[in-house]
Amino acid sequence: MRADFETRKGADPIRRFSASLGSVWTGIPTPPPHSSPLSNALIYLRHPSKADYNQWACLRAASADFLRPWEPLWGADDLTPHGFRRRLEQYQKDRRSGRALPFLIFRHEDNRLIGGINVSNIRRGICQSASIGYWMGEDFAGHGYMTQTVALLLPYLFDHEGLHRVEAACLPSNGPSMSVLQKCGFQFEGKARSYLCINGNWEDHLLYSVLRSDLQAPNAQPRVQTGPVPHYP
Repeated sequence: MRADFETRKGADPIRRFSASLGSVWTGIPTPPPHSSPLSNALIYLRHPSKADYNQWACLRAASADFLRPWEPLWGADDLTPHGFRRRLEQYQKDRRSGRALPFLIFRHEDNRLIGGINVSNIRRGICQSASIGYWMGEDFAGHGYMTQTVALLLPYLFDHEGLHRVEAACLPSNGPSMSVLQKCGFQFEGKARSYLCINGNWEDHLLYSVLRSDLQAPNAQPRVQTGPVPHYP
């Protein structure tokens, strides 16, 4: 399969791959609407599945130039069916071990995949904490979807998963991400030097956190809500 995506001189492999998706896994339909416990009037979250491949690969390919400056280097086969299967296998291992919770973000009006958010480094015992990281397709950025997503996920992590603390890190140049965190009640804690390897370079990051008690305090900044309050299993 990998040979199908070898780069010709001067060609963009991501764009060529995106154009070829019509013939890949065509027997797997776009997933139907899902009844998700993590849902509001605009969006719903659920764990990734094999049936998400076409939407996921198309969105990531179309948004490659937009996403790459903020993410770790993409592997050569990241957008291939094989790469996606490997990703799903890792997600399943992490979920079974309790280390992580991966989610994809869908828009209710057309059940379209618009981005993703991962809960990672889940630590139990005396910590009860985790980290979140997220991405949004280029066409859907700047419309408030990620603020809705984080606001939807936090009460689930505190009330259903029993976490005490949720952390996030972002590049100092990523103003939109900082805005999302601040709107959702995260507090700035400091700067970590050479914290994560992003796009091939070790980069400083700004560290944020929110505690369960932050969102329960009488003067807490309200979480963004649109539509009915979500219910959890």
